[in-house]
Amino acid sequence: MKNRAWFLLFVVILLPACSSFWNARPPDVLQELNSGGSIVAFNQSGSLLASGDWKGWVILWRVPEGRSTRRWDARDGTVNGLAFLDQGSRLLSAGYDGALAIWDLKGRLVERIETPSPVMHLVADDAAGMVVTGHKDGVVRTWSKEGLQLLASYPLHDGAVKAVALQPGSGTIASSGNDGNVFVLRDGEDARELESPPTDAWALLFSPDGERLFGSGWFRLYRWDLDGGELLSMPTEHHGLIRSLHFSPSADYLASISRQTDSAVLFLDPETGEVISRFQKHALCGAYVAVSPDGRFLATTSDDATVRIWDLGKEPGGDD
Repeated sequence: MKNRAWFLLFVVILLPACSSFWNARPPDVLQELNSGGSIVAFNQSGSLLASGDWKGWVILWRVPEGRSTRRWDARDGTVNGLAFLDQGSRLLSAGYDGALAIWDLKGRLVERIETPSPVMHLVADDAAGMVVTGHKDGVVRTWSKEGLQLLASYPLHDGAVKAVALQPGSGTIASSGNDGNVFVLRDGEDARELESPPTDAWALLFSPDGERLFGSGWFRLYRWDLDGGELLSMPTEHHGLIRSLHFSPSADYLASISRQTDSAVLFLDPETGEVISRFQKHALCGAYVAVSPDGRFLATTSDDATVRIWDLGKEPGGDD
């Protein structure tokens, strides 16, 4: 624990704040949208992109045109979670005000509940009708999609939850927190603690086959074997905190975005952490990354108050 604390102190002292190296619009960006950026999510067909910002606004964008179709005030505070439901006909949002809300695509409120604590992250399995939220009070909560009924509460972390993950179809949940711990919850079993990574895991997601859990922290990609719980920590070319991860539909790469110093957008090999493709950096700290379900588009957002959409049918441009 002492070594981990010293490492975090080293990171805080020696790494500069997010800086701007790239000001021109990069040639490989299909659309660059002027919007605050805390999170992005595609609908099931990849034809719509939802973005949320730090002031509580949600915007729907038509893909690939980048045309805004709707914009509404969803909450008081940062939007920390978005997920399309019912085959893309409704949108679920969550944020720092602690509310969960379901909207139609015209921005009309369908359902809203107050949770006991600010929501730090959200994932949903539309087909299974299940929603998972991680909260500032360290509790992971599960909800029904219909009616947003509380199903279970798991007080797992000493401090805020950083990330949650849900394996589609299985109900298996993973969570990470400010305490540095990572847990896996399988249906009907007690929570199992995995080997702790060198630094907090800020992003989590399951491999498509459900056999491994991936995460990210400062500079490194993490991979846990869920049978034995062993952790492999892989170096990457990110020069800061890897804030968000997203698997490609074919699972042959992990899209990633980082904060601090470089704000890089990279496709990483999930087996080695090596760079497969490199995209133009954002001007300021990266926030979130998403790949459309059909694999055609990449969306990223950052502290530079933009949302970018790439056409993955085109060769990614370099940033050298």
